[in-house]
Amino acid sequence: MPSTPPKSVTFYRPGEYSPEESVGYLMRQVLSSVVNQADARLVDWDLTHAQWLPLFKLRADASHTVASLARTLDTDPGAMTRSLDRLEAKGLVVRERSTTDRRVVHLRLTTEGQRVADQVPPVLAGVLNGHLAGFTKAEWQTLLQLLTRMLANGEAMRASTTPTTNE
Repeated sequence: MPSTPPKSVTFYRPGEYSPEESVGYLMRQVLSSVVNQADARLVDWDLTHAQWLPLFKLRADASHTVASLARTLDTDPGAMTRSLDRLEAKGLVVRERSTTDRRVVHLRLTTEGQRVADQVPPVLAGVLNGHLAGFTKAEWQTLLQLLTRMLANGEAMRASTTPTTNE
């Protein structure tokens, strides 16, 4: 079923736009704070955001290629390749050529990679809980619902502006 674009609203006006009241700016600042705090707590495992994020995703879903992981993480395939090169050099990830299609290379965590990747969820939980200090459970649930709605609105906008092809 096709998505319908959300009803247009006018919360922001160009002449009155300030970053301090911008949802996008504030979300970016929160994300930056979460990443910086997670990086600081994962320094003992010699991981940066560009490394712990792919490890985290491979831990959750092992069926990835470089291209699919780059798409999932919304990053440039070249940057993903460089991160994976570092993870491979550390002995955390291996690339395995598909036995059915030589063009496809699958990614797999090593035993050490799994051990290190297991450190990421507790760190992220602690960092996110710290950022949510003082929130009630209801407020947390509301925040999740509002962000999910914003994502759905963005997807509907994208779908309504994506040209369709006639095949």
